[in-house]
Order: sequence, then structure tokens, then C-alpha cells
Amino acid sequence: MKEYCFGIDIGGTTVKCGFFNTEGDLLEKWEIPTRTEENGSRILPDIAQTINDKIAERGLDKGEIEGIGIDVPGPVHEDGHVDFAVNLHWGVVDIVGEMEKLTGIRTKALNDANAAALGECWKGGGAGYHNLIMVTIGTGIGGGIVINDKVIAGAHGAGGEIGHGHATEELTEPCNCGNVGCLEQVASATGIVRLAKMRLEKDDKPSVLRGRNFSAKDIWDAVKAGDEVADEIAEKFGFYLGRELSIYTVVSDPQLIVIGGGMSKAGTVVLDYIQKYYRQYAFAACKEVEFALATLGNDAGIYGAAKVVL
Repeated sequence: MKEYCFGIDIGGTTVKCGFFNTEGDLLEKWEIPTRTEENGSRILPDIAQTINDKIAERGLDKGEIEGIGIDVPGPVHEDGHVDFAVNLHWGVVDIVGEMEKLTGIRTKALNDANAAALGECWKGGGAGYHNLIMVTIGTGIGGGIVINDKVIAGAHGAGGEIGHGHATEELTEPCNCGNVGCLEQVASATGIVRLAKMRLEKDDKPSVLRGRNFSAKDIWDAVKAGDEVADEIAEKFGFYLGRELSIYTVVSDPQLIVIGGGMSKAGTVVLDYIQKYYRQYAFAACKEVEFALATLGNDAGIYGAAKVVL
């Protein structure tokens, strides 16, 4: 009887590993280094080794394992291969084929943001919902779309890459993707800092942000403290992200939008600014979509990776 599964979240520096039962209870989690040298050729063998070791340590038979789910920072094709994953130094890698060969266990693979969306839908901020959009706001912006409990990867594995929707004509420097004016450039943690610097250059209005290096957290702390310039910056952030989400909801018609990633740690104040502009621009049938903060934190990926094999 198959009673267990593994959820694996491959990051640029560490691989997060989760051992679950098939009810979705996380029984154990641990990490191993992501060895990106030699074009990342050691990553999958290292994962296979830690999985095989865990099965032996627990005295299990591989027949008791339902499968291995793996998420990676890059677009994943339906057959489980990636064409590239820059942070892992990968070119074309057949994740599913290699892992099944190394472990003898059924494997499925998906994008890391999609895994986070699936995890939050299953056991996190979206638990109880079946249709949602997940937005992860950190250094960049990732996203995932879940419809009827299934994550939508699309024909090229790029479904839910909302950070690279076009959001503004105000910028001239390119995004990391090569385009100019992406949402990620104005609504990620680095994006809101960019907005802040642009705002501070406009005039000499007093602000606690002046004359110092500041982070996205500092901006939100200033917002909470009543700083008027910080409030203007947050309004601009909310405008860009809220308006962009109104486009995605008219396509996917979710019940819920979950906001996660490092910026979500600022709390519900972030939701307030996004919702204000979302409701202004959203199609009538989608205006009352609910918003929630993610709750699984750094574990969202392993939960989503586990869910994809169950």
C-alpha cells in the first residue's frame, strides 16, 4: 500500500526536502546543498541519494512510496523536462526521466512558483478553495494559477509568470527577462525600491526614507508609521499590481488571490493597497474576488511538489 511521498523544492543554494504521508501531513523536512558546479550535474543525483537514504533510514519499501514531486526555478514542460534553469546552471534536463532512473520511483516536476500556488491551495492560505491565483513577491515576482485544483503550466511551462506581464511605459532599463516595463520591475521588492527612488527624486518632500539606503521592508515600515511619501510609493505599487491582477482574473476567474513571498511579511497593509486598485479595474463579475496572505512560508514549494504526485 502506498502511504508516503516526497516533495522536493530546488533552490539556487539549498534543496528543501519534505517527507509526507498521502493525507498531506508533513512528517519530516530537511535540506541539502544545491551543488550547481559542473552545470548542476550533481543536483538530481544528490536528491536521489537523500531520498534513498531517507527510505532506508525509515525502514520502508519503495512500494510504499506514491511518488516524488520536484519543483525547479524555471519553466517546466508537461513531460517533466526543462530547457533551462539559470540559477541551477542547467540547460536541457529531463528531470522526470533522470529521477525515475536514479530512484525507481514515479516522479513529476513543475515550476517552483506553480508548486507554491498548489501548496497554498492545498494546505495554506487557499485551503478550501479550488480556483486561485498565487503571487509570490520577493526579489522578483512569481506566480501560479490553480483551476479546479490543478496548476496551469501551459504549453511552454510559463503559465502564471505574471511578473513578466507588461505594466508600465515609465522605464527604460530592461528587466532580467530582456523586456522593458515588466510588473516585476515595479512591484517586486526591488521594484518598490525603484519606485521609491523615482518618487524621492521628484521633490524635497520630507520622508524618513531620505538620505539612507532602504529596503522594501523599510518602505512598508514607513507606510505603517504614516510617512506621506511612503504612502504615495505604496499607492503606486498597489496600482501596478492591482491593475495587472485584474487582467489575470478576467482570464482565470479565481475565487481567491493569495499574496506570498518576502513582501507578504509586511502583513495585511500590503493587501489593502493591492485590493484598492484591483477592485477599481476588475471586470464586474470578478470584483469581489477575495485576497489572503500565504501561510506556508518557505514550505509552500515542498507541499505543492508533494501534492502534484498525489
